[in-house]
Amino acid sequence: MRLALFDLDGTLVDRASAFADAIADLCHDHGYGPEIEQWLLSELADHADRGDFARLRAAFGLGESADHLWRVYVDRMAAAVTCRPAVLDSLTRLKESGWSVGVATNGSSDIQRAKVRATGLADLVDGIAASGDIDVRKPDPRLFELAAARCGTQLTSGDWMTGDNPETDIHGGHGAGLRTIWVAGRPWPEELAVPHHTVTDVTEAVDYLLAHSSV
Repeated sequence: MRLALFDLDGTLVDRASAFADAIADLCHDHGYGPEIEQWLLSELADHADRGDFARLRAAFGLGESADHLWRVYVDRMAAAVTCRPAVLDSLTRLKESGWSVGVATNGSSDIQRAKVRATGLADLVDGIAASGDIDVRKPDPRLFELAAARCGTQLTSGDWMTGDNPETDIHGGHGAGLRTIWVAGRPWPEELAVPHHTVTDVTEAVDYLLAHSSV
C-alpha cells in the first residue's frame, strides 16, 4: 500500500475563509469590540493555540478564561471550515485505488482534529499527525514519520507529500525522503529545491498520484 500525506490548512480545507468568520462570531458572542477583533485577526492569522488566548486576556484584561475562549474558537472554526466535495471525492478515489491517506499538519491537536471531523475528512484519513501531538513542527521530518506511523506504516521513497507551503510541506517533505507535490499559490523561494510536481488544486494532485501509481 502506498502512502499519500497531505497538509490540512490551505490544501485539504479552506482555513482562510473560515478564520475571519470564526473570529467575528467569537467577538460577537462575547461583545468584544473592533480592537480585540483586529488583534485576533492579526495574531492568529497563521496559526492559533490556547496560549494566544492567554495573551489576549493579558492584553485586554478580559474576564473569560483562556481555556473557555480557546474552546469557543475551536468550535467556531470547526463550524466554519469547509472541505469541497470535489476534494472528498478525490480522496475517496485514492483510497479505493489502494492508497493509504494521512495528514501531516502544523497546529494544535484539538483544533486540527476538530476540522477533520467537521469536514467529513475523518472517514477518509487513515492517520493524522499534528505538531501539537509531539511539539514538533514541519519541516521537521519527525512529523512526517509520525503521520506515517499513525497510518500504520513507515515512510518509503515511493511515498508522497502534498501541500501549499514551500518551506514546511515541500522542503520538509524532501527532508523526510518523500516525493512532493506543491499546490501553487504562494511565492516559491528560489533557494529551495523544486517539487516533483506542481498543481493549482489538490484534486489535480490526486489525479497525478492515481496516474502515476506504478512509478
